Amino acid sequence: MHSDPLADLLTRIRNAQMAQHKVVNVPASNLKKEVTKILFDQGFILNYKFVDEKPQGTIKIALRYDDKTRRPAITEVKRFSKPGLRKYGAASELPRVLNGLGISIISTNKGLMTDKEARRLNIGGEIICTVY
Repeated sequence: MHSDPLADLLTRIRNAQMAQHKVVNVPASNLKKEVTKILFDQGFILNYKFVDEKPQGTIKIALRYDDKTRRPAITEVKRFSKPGLRKYGAASELPRVLNGLGISIISTNKGLMTDKEARRLNIGGEIICTVY
């Protein structure tokens, strides 16, 4: 059993990209599904599919690479708030990743969203991870 399933998701994506894999399978959870949707909407992954198997299911994630150089779309993904040390921020204190080129994923009372969306709605929350 993992104590931090979200860090497991991010590590699997990072390792699969370092090995130049096209698809990575991850055990599913509602939080992982929401993070995957955000990564897809922001263009960091090519596609995803939720496979509902008993009892947990999996998420198949197709990774995105640059066509010419075969460099991964995700340069770095970092877990910000950890189970042992939660990090929260108000809307004005949310970190800007690479001056707006990357994203922070924020857990708010309105659900998971990017830092840009949270600033626009003027809500803060737990800073889950940063991606660029």
